[in-house]
Amino acid sequence: MLRRQVPFIISKPPHITIMSTIRQKSSGGRRPKKKIYNRVPELDRVMELRKKPSMILELKTLIQSQPKNNPLFLRDLEKNVGFVRKWDFMGLIEKHPTIFRVTGAPPFVNLTDKAQRVARDEAQAQILMEPILVNNLRKMLMLCVDCRIPLETVEFVGPELGLPCDFKESLIEKYPQFFSIRRFNGRDCVYLEDWDSTLAVTAREARLAQEGIVNMTPNNDKRKVKISKDGNYAGPFAFKVNFPAGFRPNVNFLEQFERWQKLEFPSPYLNARRFDAADPKTRKRTVAVLHELLSLTLERRMTSAHLDAFHAEFFLPSQLLLCLIKHHGIFYLTNKGVRSTVFLKDAYVGSNLVDKCPLLQFNDKFVALCGRGNVDLCDSKSSLQAVV
Repeated sequence: MLRRQVPFIISKPPHITIMSTIRQKSSGGRRPKKKIYNRVPELDRVMELRKKPSMILELKTLIQSQPKNNPLFLRDLEKNVGFVRKWDFMGLIEKHPTIFRVTGAPPFVNLTDKAQRVARDEAQAQILMEPILVNNLRKMLMLCVDCRIPLETVEFVGPELGLPCDFKESLIEKYPQFFSIRRFNGRDCVYLEDWDSTLAVTAREARLAQEGIVNMTPNNDKRKVKISKDGNYAGPFAFKVNFPAGFRPNVNFLEQFERWQKLEFPSPYLNARRFDAADPKTRKRTVAVLHELLSLTLERRMTSAHLDAFHAEFFLPSQLLLCLIKHHGIFYLTNKGVRSTVFLKDAYVGSNLVDKCPLLQFNDKFVALCGRGNVDLCDSKSSLQAVV
């Protein structure tokens, strides 16, 4: 044994021993833990479940938008959707004969009689949506530091908000008491003409009002347990959180998070220029701004590109991605789909959107014609009944 050990010890280079000693002092001989972003399969699944319904609704709109009620010829499908997607739509038409039918020579695609009857309800849904869209657009302008947004930005995020393609004529010009379009720095911008303090209530505050804890002060906490195990705290400045299943916070994290939940912060509808960006209250207010912006969208989600478009108007942090990841109990960032998408977690139960506007309820009713039960589309709470 000694003959084997001595040469090994003598041949060991001194500098290696020094380096290993320094490494042991600096890291304790252990590798740092790799930070893992816990996935939420239910919200990832939303992106997958939306693919086919989105194509069905897109084809419906394409058929209805043909000039002078002309039919949509299959030979012209490539001009509208491109060569690659053309074959996806051809397969969609073949798989859903209850919604689409192909007739004529040359062949063209049209809605079935049953689909046409259901499609007539869209007009009523649009009427119900108009006051909602007007209020949401006013609230979005009220969130901005100067109560204005470039028109191209509104056009860019319009589909996420549910705005019609002709929103300039159907909303902005129709309500001159609320909106106007003026030039600023060489760009057309949508301006807010009337500030309404009754609209300056966030979706978070509205939920707390329903729970009866808006007027509650942080000192009125009567809980018997020391800290909450899931991060939720019943206070007027707390956010509803839902940590991923794989996330296991320790006691120190929960104590710090509860202090953050209790921290007071200014309203997102107050001008951001009034606050110091380094103040913890201002940083928490930024989370409230993102929460409110996502609450104004149709499906309580936005692509990261859409959020980036509001950097200047909302004074969002330069490291927006890190802010979203840090608050992963409130927001969820998924890379499923063509672009990364940010979800508002408290708006979903599993893969189901909790509160649906009239337009989404109509979309559910139309897509239900395909005869396939879809968990994120056919919501039992929807006021529109499923098609028999």
